[in-house]
Amino acid sequence: MTAPGDVAKGSGAPPSGREYPPRPIVGVGGVVFVGGRVLLIKRRFEPLAGRWSLPGGALELGETLAEGLAREMKEETGLDVVVGPVVDVFDRITRDDDGRARFHYVLVDFLCSVRAGAAVAGSDVAEVALVEIGDLASYDLTPKTIEVIGRARGLASGA
Repeated sequence: MTAPGDVAKGSGAPPSGREYPPRPIVGVGGVVFVGGRVLLIKRRFEPLAGRWSLPGGALELGETLAEGLAREMKEETGLDVVVGPVVDVFDRITRDDDGRARFHYVLVDFLCSVRAGAAVAGSDVAEVALVEIGDLASYDLTPKTIEVIGRARGLASGA
């Protein structure tokens, strides 16, 4: 049984306090390439529940961006990562039928490299996949996610 405001595991509902927030929430995401493939996760919770995306999550009080991303990567994928340069900073706002901001995240995505571990689905993740760049279209990614992956590829190749 869950208390009011809590979320039953696997319900698809967002973690408590993230829906209709009083202010934007800072989120971090990681772009990881392994052997030319990019790491994707299928989200278990809103926003984007059931959709493929980059791993990451909300920053906790007292964490730096890099600390929060390293924690989220470990929780979601089992990977210990080295957090590299910023790839992009943007808003992800999901509005309800009345136009109210149901979710509002300010997202900071970083290029990361794997220090240790093997990719496995963790706490907020239904599945993980290492995907060939040419196969991204079959994962129904948001246009922004595809753009971020492209920018990260440029950074990783030194372009």
